[in-house]
This record gives sequence, C-alpha cells and structure tokens, in this order.
Amino acid sequence: MQLYIGNKNYSSWSMRPWLVMKHFNLHFEEHWVAFDDFAADEAFKQRMSSISPSGKVPTLLDQNLVIWDSLAICEYLAEQFPEKHLWPTDRVQRVRARCISAEMHSGFTTLRQYCGMNIEADLSFIGGKLWTDLPALVKEVARIEQIWAERPSLDGFLCGDFSIADAFYAPVVMRLLSYGLPVSEQAQHYMQTMLANPAVKEWITEARAEKQFVQRQEVYRQHGEQFLRL
Repeated sequence: MQLYIGNKNYSSWSMRPWLVMKHFNLHFEEHWVAFDDFAADEAFKQRMSSISPSGKVPTLLDQNLVIWDSLAICEYLAEQFPEKHLWPTDRVQRVRARCISAEMHSGFTTLRQYCGMNIEADLSFIGGKLWTDLPALVKEVARIEQIWAERPSLDGFLCGDFSIADAFYAPVVMRLLSYGLPVSEQAQHYMQTMLANPAVKEWITEARAEKQFVQRQEVYRQHGEQFLRL
C-alpha cells in the first residue's frame, strides 16, 4: 500500500490514516507531497491530480485501487484487516466510534477555519483573541470536551483501546496545544494520553523536523499583529 500525505506540520487530514496505519502496524510506503499554493499549475496539484481524482491528500493506493478520503481510507483498512480491530470490538463502542468520527469529519467548521493545524508553532498569542471573539469556537470546543469526557475510562482512549476515532481527534489535540485554548483538566488528561502514543509522537517529531514555512498556511505568523487589532 502507498499512502500520499501532505506536510505533517499542517495536514490534519493526512495525519488520521497515517496514525491508523502506524499504530496498527500496517505496512505501507509513505509519499510526502509538499504543500504550496494549490494552484492548478503548481507542483502539489500537478502531482496529486495525476494520482487521485480529488487532487488532494490523503490518498491511498492499494494495487489497482485508489482511495482518496481520510474516512474512506480508514474504513477500507478496517475491512482489509479485520483482525486488527481498527474499530472497537464492542458493538456499542463501535457505533459510538463511527458516530464521533463522522461528526469530526464533517463538523467543527469554526475550529477548522480559524485554528488550522500547525504543530511547530506557538499560536497562543492569537488563540486568546479567537477564544474571546468567536462564541462558535467556544461551543465547538465544549462539544469536543463532552465527547472526550464520555470515554469508557478516563485513563484510556475514546472508545476503549486506540481506534480510528482517536486518530480522527488527534489533530484537535494538536490545535488545542498550538493555540493554547483553555480546556478542562479531564480533557488535558486525554490529550496527554494521546501525546504518549508512539505513532502520535513519531508524527509530531517529523512535523517539527520539516522546517518548511508554507505561506498559505501561515496567516497568523505572517500577519499576527494585524489580526490582533481586528
């Protein structure tokens, strides 16, 4: 299998299937495609459009199959490797895992729009302002905290053992850290559980090692003071 991903510092969508494949020891070749302005004539779109009908990452190739959406990739992997239990074995927790993964996949639009993943950056200088000015952001984070608080064990993962659901919320952990958004002690406990996961640690280490400043992804570090005056 070949997994095409974007910058580990920025690409929250890529992080999800990569973590699943790493955590569950699914053998794959990683292809890193650097972010740029995503214009049709630039390198990223040229490369990805030749591989995937969406022209985006992540994309998984498995022989003659092309799977080009993070949730579709994870569902495909769960079907291909049922013995790995990528979804929880317990029926109730499996339903819950699918629900919260789908909710993350399609929701939390304010968090996505204003708090793009940027693992290496300290963006707490803008996080405080966003928290004050965007009630919708506060509401979304409260919903995330509720989801995390309902995990079976406060010392464990979202639906028991590590599953696809945790991979889907891993980028949220990165965002909360980078932007310094205030969350409860219980939520911080889950974040620490995630940060101790070997696959998550490996992704973070490699993200910090990239050292590639992509202007399109860096609206706050380029124009931070301007945003603070808004």
